[in-house]
Amino acid sequence: MGKTRLQILFFGLLFEFISRHSALSYVVSDVGGLGRRYDGIGGLSGGGATSRLLVNYLEPYRSEILDYLFKPNFGASLTLLKVEIGGDSQSTDGTESSHMHTSDDENYQRGYEWWLMKEAKKRNPNIKLYGLPWAFPGWIGNGTQSPYANIDVTVDYIIRWIQGAKTHHNLTIDYIGIWNERPFNLPYIKLLRKTLDQRGLKGTLIVAADNLELISIAIHNDRELAKDVAVIGVHYPGTTVTNYTLETGKTIWSSEDFSTFNDDIGAGCWARILNQNYVNGMMTCTISWNLVASYYDALPYKRTALMTANEPWSGYYDVTDTIWVTAHTTQFSQPGWMYLRHGAGVQHLDKGGSFVSLTDGTNLTIIVETMTHDHSVCIRPYLPPYDVAAQNVTFNLQGSFAKISTLNVWSSKLRFDGQQPSSMFVKKKPIKVVKGSFTFTIGPDEIYTFTTSVMGRKGSYQAPPPSKPFPLPYSDNFDNYPLYSEASNFADQAGVWEIRDSNNSSHKYVMEQVVTDYPVYWCEAARSPVSVIGKHSWRDINVAVDVIIGANGGAFLAHRIKSGGCQVRHSLGLFFMVYSNATFSVYNGIDRQVCLSTGKVNVNPGSWFNMQLLIKDNEASGFVGGKLLFSLQLEKDGIPNIGFVAIGTPDYTWAQFDNFKLE
Repeated sequence: MGKTRLQILFFGLLFEFISRHSALSYVVSDVGGLGRRYDGIGGLSGGGATSRLLVNYLEPYRSEILDYLFKPNFGASLTLLKVEIGGDSQSTDGTESSHMHTSDDENYQRGYEWWLMKEAKKRNPNIKLYGLPWAFPGWIGNGTQSPYANIDVTVDYIIRWIQGAKTHHNLTIDYIGIWNERPFNLPYIKLLRKTLDQRGLKGTLIVAADNLELISIAIHNDRELAKDVAVIGVHYPGTTVTNYTLETGKTIWSSEDFSTFNDDIGAGCWARILNQNYVNGMMTCTISWNLVASYYDALPYKRTALMTANEPWSGYYDVTDTIWVTAHTTQFSQPGWMYLRHGAGVQHLDKGGSFVSLTDGTNLTIIVETMTHDHSVCIRPYLPPYDVAAQNVTFNLQGSFAKISTLNVWSSKLRFDGQQPSSMFVKKKPIKVVKGSFTFTIGPDEIYTFTTSVMGRKGSYQAPPPSKPFPLPYSDNFDNYPLYSEASNFADQAGVWEIRDSNNSSHKYVMEQVVTDYPVYWCEAARSPVSVIGKHSWRDINVAVDVIIGANGGAFLAHRIKSGGCQVRHSLGLFFMVYSNATFSVYNGIDRQVCLSTGKVNVNPGSWFNMQLLIKDNEASGFVGGKLLFSLQLEKDGIPNIGFVAIGTPDYTWAQFDNFKLE
């Protein structure tokens, strides 16, 4: 007897219900071998000056921030720290000081990366350290814009940095890169490896070279190069690499990734990247650009970091959800663990999402994610849209894992509608494993960690102080800093300012512009060294500073600087410049294309004088030694309505600054 329409409808609905609610089954097994070695998750300080404001935080807030980043089983618990080898030139959000401004100059007290690496090591002695140059001081290029003009010189320059880390700071550099996102040079890589070996640095491994396809081709065609390169590093791979790269047999890292605003959506991007970089691309380490957003919000890529800490004057910082996304992996596995094989613990979920499994030979950790966001909200890298449905999942534990009886569970739920806060890194009741299997339900935008590890902690401190505007009035005589450090709250955008001894009883310590040679840049360097401070939304300001300049030099005060980062070279603003030939000029841009005023001024090279710039109600006035030199109506001259305050030098020349005052 045939079925009625009602019966057909009933059985159809029943089949759909069973299909929707039945568990999808996946094998987790070490039978037949394991996958690749897991190399950890890292953060990148630099590229450039992304940790600039962190060092200025007062205790206990500075230590709390560092704990959230590096302390094991507390927060992100990072296992690798990558830093910029400063090159005296702009490299995204600022400049970082080189250890050798000139060929006969060598100093390992400059900058804050040494301090940061030591703080990371203090919290996690096992953390790995990785250095990479973005720019180089001008003498390296020998009149060119290439660090390969004399590869012997550049190799020596890089190895001195590695040796200086050990000699002066007891830091072992585990990995060294080539030249960030710029062409590599095969003879340079080979000479670098050879010289590392000759100088007793065989343990420092080479990561090359950001351009995935070209380095893969070179490794296939050059056996010597294949031996010299330990890791193929790729930036923003979108979770995939080609079979050609996999066929090199090399370890592959996503050596710079993320670059997304660190809100809930950014956390979702990060969760997806961390799993799928291995699921899709066999990448065994992922490094976030950047580590901590400790630079002014008005600079490029604001808050694209694992957390934000850019108010040292208030102590405020923001522990964002990306910290807890990271913890789902780092708190329950360690570098040296092994991924399981694809199809036996590593794969996509049938209804969207993915999972990876890791083991140290005894313990097992499974991380599951079901992120729904698409490439339109993940700024970088490109990730295709992903449909994810709620699903029941069964994991069948086989091989040496079949004996596991319970697993500890940690979960996160990301919410993007703003109606409810996300629920991050919550410890759940352990789940029972019955005859090698367990089943759970997971919805969209969730992360689960199932682990035999008893570790895991959602670290916390009392809430930091509330956010506050940059304090005004503001002054600094620069006398209370270590030599060669940077003054608080200044953010160098071209050139480098360091605390130096003036050898003058009236001006003890000063800010000195020390870069006197146009650099081998990463992004085109500005014509004029410039360091900004304060709030980009400032409109009216009164700023003054004492200055001493050398022969054929000069200095400037500026306000309403519109652009920072790599765009600072074209920035508009009001630039009041005084020159050693006893003249002054006023420009509406750092490139000095439009002169608004010029004249004579009573200054002498080698003698201190005071400069002042006053802007009020769209009228700007400039003074030297208290004498009015110019007065301008800004609305007629194309000056932006708001912007940063800055000091600078018209060209790459020496100058010192003291007794800075701002109101």
